[in-house]
Amino acid sequence: MQIDDIDFQILHLLNENARIQWKEIGEKIHMTGQAVGNRIKKMEDFGIIQAYSIVIDELKVGLPYTAFVIFFMNSHTHDELLKFIDRRGEITEAHRVSGDACYLLKVTVSSQDALNNFLNDLLKYGNYQLYLSIKDVKKRSNAISI
Repeated sequence: MQIDDIDFQILHLLNENARIQWKEIGEKIHMTGQAVGNRIKKMEDFGIIQAYSIVIDELKVGLPYTAFVIFFMNSHTHDELLKFIDRRGEITEAHRVSGDACYLLKVTVSSQDALNNFLNDLLKYGNYQLYLSIKDVKKRSNAISI
């Protein structure tokens, strides 16, 4: 699917506020709400829009520890690690990366003990380097750039 300038405008508005009404988007880009809805549905069907989400303040919900784990595999098969990543709720993001490491994991937990337990479980699959977040500087981008 080719996306055009109108689709990018829609994506930008949804990125700023995923709860915005189609009618309101239409008013901003001079289309009907139904036409906007059709474009959004098409982008969802083609996987351009994959999900809608919220941004949570982890501290306010009792998750004060955010860690970034640089992970190095100890085997050539990643299947078991990928299953581990999928079932562990502490992992809020996982990226396969280039370079010396294999994965970058963002982990959010309620305590140092919870982080320690998670890391002990992770050791089954390889080694890691750990970086603790000391301040959240930016959560997400308000702009779509191409």
